Formats: sequence, C-alpha cells, structure tokens
Amino acid sequence: MTSHSYSEDQLVEQPAIGLFAEMGWQVISGSNEIFGSSGTLGRETKGDVVLVTRLRTALCKLNPMLPAEAIENAIDQLTRDRSTMNLEAANREIYKLVK
Repeated sequence: MTSHSYSEDQLVEQPAIGLFAEMGWQVISGSNEIFGSSGTLGRETKGDVVLVTRLRTALCKLNPMLPAEAIENAIDQLTRDRSTMNLEAANREIYKLVK
C-alpha cells in the first residue's frame, strides 16, 4: 500500500464523485478549467463560486412565469456577498431565500 492510499482524494473525493455520478450528476474536474463566459463552467475567475448561467437556467425552468427582471433579482439576492456574516446567519439567509 502506498502513502497515497490514505489521501483525502482516495478516501473522500473519489467515493463522493462516484456517488454523484451514480445519481446522474454531471461530474467535471476543474483542474484544467478554462475561464470566461464561454469557458468550461462559465466562470470568469476561480473565485466565482456560483455558476450563474446554470442558476439562471434552473430558476427559469422552476419559475417559467416569472419575468426576466424577477429572475435577475433572485440571482442578485442569492449571490450577494455574505462574507462578513457569520456562517450560521449567512446559511439561514440563503435557506430562507430558497425554501
């Protein structure tokens, strides 16, 4: 057994990726990601944690009667910077928005 057998990748990440793939989720490695609006995931930078294009698509699919302005407002609210909030308050705020 090599020292790599007990790595986080082998013990946690790879099993999780396998489970997500079994559930039908699209699994993408970001290690070679190309940034930009037409890039791999549509992120401008590595710091973009929300895939806004996919979020917009999902919101439109879930709420087909909402006008574009309402969808954009929802995206603005969901992606607002909460880095100065404590984690519990930030999570509670997001939960209230999506429930």
